Amino acid sequence: MQIVGYEPSGVGPALLLSDGGDVTRRPLEAGDRLSYALDARHCAGVIDEDGHRRCDRPTAPYCDDHASTWVCARCTGTCLKDEMDCYEEHAVYLAAFAPDTFKVGVTKLWRLETRLREQGADRAAHVHTVSNGRIARELEAEIAERLVDRVRTPTKVDALAERVDADAWEALLAEFDVIERFSFDYGLSFDSRPVQETIASGTVVGVVGRLLVLERGNTDYAVDMRDLVGYDLERGDTGRRLQSSLAAFE
Repeated sequence: MQIVGYEPSGVGPALLLSDGGDVTRRPLEAGDRLSYALDARHCAGVIDEDGHRRCDRPTAPYCDDHASTWVCARCTGTCLKDEMDCYEEHAVYLAAFAPDTFKVGVTKLWRLETRLREQGADRAAHVHTVSNGRIARELEAEIAERLVDRVRTPTKVDALAERVDADAWEALLAEFDVIERFSFDYGLSFDSRPVQETIASGTVVGVVGRLLVLERGNTDYAVDMRDLVGYDLERGDTGRRLQSSLAAFE
């Protein structure tokens, strides 16, 4: 069995598992116990309407034949497709990751709240509604000259044990005509930063964006689910020695 994908918070978090045929959705509910050891990692193949097609090439998470690039993610207003097709309302948003990392992003208007939860944002603000993706990307590129448009995994792990700098957030929003505000609670609270690891065994504490938090031996571990994609699984807990938090010795 192989991990061939994942679903982040916002759409009902889960790992997608396959033995080369049907895809099984493994929900990630708080309190669930995962007991998988990670074996070899290779290309996760492809999921289509017929199920999962396995690929044994060693490149992970995807080989050149199965890697896909969403060209819209690179768009700054000049369409990279043969023909522009993003003719629906888009939202430009600001997202806050504790304590003070603020990013700008774009999504289809109807997906706004879901997209924010998928990213694991702590707070957010909808600041523009426009008629198509091209205009949205132009606005995003302009704002990205002073804000980030991507947030790295270590920054998101740090955010799990922090609170948003409310003063800095409000100062930023004062520069915009805010349409709607969002504040998200993922049901997690940490006194210290979880240890970043790549494991698939432990008790599920919760999921924030694509970060899966597992508890083992009084230590909380933050797992980027993208780093799990491509691994073959064996039943049973990992045999690796893992770094423990200070809380494990109290």
